[in-house]
Amino acid sequence: MTLLPRIKRRHFLLAGTGGIIGAAAGLPAVAQDGKALPDYVAWKDADDLIVHSKQTLETRRGAIGSGLVTPSEDLYIRNNLPAPSEEIVADRDAWEVNVEGVAEPRAITLGELKTLGVETVACVLQCSGNGRAFFDHETSGTQWSVGAAGNVVWTGVPVRDVVAAMGGVADGMDWLTGTGGEEIPEGVPKETIQVERSVPKAAMERAILAWEMNGQPVPLAHGGPLRLVIPGYYGVNNVKYLKRLAFTEEESPNKIQQTSYRVRPVGEKGAPSQPSMFEMNVKSWITGPLEDAETGKVQIHGVAMGGTETLEKVEVSTDGGQSWSEAQFLGPDMGPYAWRPFVLIADLGQGSHLLASRATTVGGQAQPEEVEPNERGYGHNGWRAHAVDVTVL
Repeated sequence: MTLLPRIKRRHFLLAGTGGIIGAAAGLPAVAQDGKALPDYVAWKDADDLIVHSKQTLETRRGAIGSGLVTPSEDLYIRNNLPAPSEEIVADRDAWEVNVEGVAEPRAITLGELKTLGVETVACVLQCSGNGRAFFDHETSGTQWSVGAAGNVVWTGVPVRDVVAAMGGVADGMDWLTGTGGEEIPEGVPKETIQVERSVPKAAMERAILAWEMNGQPVPLAHGGPLRLVIPGYYGVNNVKYLKRLAFTEEESPNKIQQTSYRVRPVGEKGAPSQPSMFEMNVKSWITGPLEDAETGKVQIHGVAMGGTETLEKVEVSTDGGQSWSEAQFLGPDMGPYAWRPFVLIADLGQGSHLLASRATTVGGQAQPEEVEPNERGYGHNGWRAHAVDVTVL
């Protein structure tokens, strides 16, 4: 796997006539530009993506912009295993899911799931390691900057409706467990690589089994024909190619649950006693300063998310955090699990400016300046590392 060098922040030069005329101080010279997209995602916009590997593609920071919904062709890719064959989406309604841990367990087709209920939800899809490149210590895994995240609109049946149709959750079940349908290579113990994640049972109140993404059938690359979506939870918990939905007494015994995606001090191995990457934290970042050539003002915009809470505000600093101004939200509020684009118009004099943003939720959760390092580089939301150096000429 080819990894990008760690990126502390992106550097822009703004010309007096407006527009970005130079970029990439601190970025590699080619930034993966010459790499072709893998065949299974050849439909995506290559200009807006960084190819880290066949199974990890990142949305470029500038391509995120200030949009409410991330276009499917720009959305990042993070697959723990290779995507299954296209055959599984040839007849989507025939796809079967085994539902267990309920009063009346059985297999059910996607076609039948569509008759039980339907709901649409907008939520941030984000890799646990988004922001890994900003940690000072060396970490294994893809060196994501900010582009392993997107705001997606999902449509499917609420898990609570599926449970109601099957007589309710059986007694003693504390976990909601989803199992993916990727092929397991022959001779490899499935528990070592199979994607199976358990989350607290209460998550079923917000979870859906999604068959549409941004108004179209869920692409194979993103888990089609059916994906478990748990708004507010990191991407690994949103199991692709869902083949089993089970309410269980214990967490999955698989490695991806027991020792992977665990937050621990640098140098420690993963263990079930450590916090798991479940709910996301509050976070924001700037996606592109633009200059108005006629007025000389600079438009600073970005995106912010509350994790599991509604955002109260986003503040922007043009002097590295010495002073802050409240930004304006752009567009409608799509719910507590979605991100909100923001903008601040500021007068910047000639010279260098460190632009930063910090978000605060209605519950008082605020984006911190720094983040305690952890072994795998998970959950970075420190505003200082996400800041952008801008030089106005």
